[in-house]
Amino acid sequence: MNGEAEMDSLISVSSVEMGGVQAVADGDSVFMDLTPAGVEGVKAPSKYDVWVERDTEFNPDPTRAVWMSALFPGVGQIYNRRYWKLPIIIGGYLGLAYATSWNNGMLTDYTRAYRDIMDNDPSTNSYMNFFPPTTEEADLDRTWLTNVLQSRKNYFRRNRDLCIIAMVGVYLLAMVDAYVDASLSHFDISPDLSMDVSPTLFQEVRGMKPAVGINWAITF
Repeated sequence: MNGEAEMDSLISVSSVEMGGVQAVADGDSVFMDLTPAGVEGVKAPSKYDVWVERDTEFNPDPTRAVWMSALFPGVGQIYNRRYWKLPIIIGGYLGLAYATSWNNGMLTDYTRAYRDIMDNDPSTNSYMNFFPPTTEEADLDRTWLTNVLQSRKNYFRRNRDLCIIAMVGVYLLAMVDAYVDASLSHFDISPDLSMDVSPTLFQEVRGMKPAVGINWAITF
């Protein structure tokens, strides 16, 4: 009996090392330290096991940028986050659209006037709308007026067609710009990029006389 009591008292105030696991007896309870540092053969967590929040880097897709720009001019630039290009593209597109509409309206008026002066119906004289109300039709030179109306008709047709071509050009240019901008968004421009140009003297090679030239070196 006395031996068992002494053994219980020793266990209650001592700790026992068991295979790298530290067990501490306190009365009727046993606590075990299972921390990684206290277990033999267990390594500390590496940096790859620890979650580190990182800033996400925007990486635009060139194909998506082209399709978004094809949907409407300027959308591809918004997708690429090049907002400063949006007023240029939209302003140019709207300006050309207004010029196309205006030239087309003038072309319609001069085409009608030229058609009226070429027929033999005296009731169709829309060309008189280009003159003040006090102007008499009999006082006009019909040959001169016919040439003027034909020349103006061709002039406004050419301007309208050029505006339409320019609108198509702006549309295609916006698509190309969106694609190139997305492709070069992560182009590495090193501060070591340089080019050194200096005069040099070329020595005699294969029977040729020495010559003066330019030597350049590109560092990248």
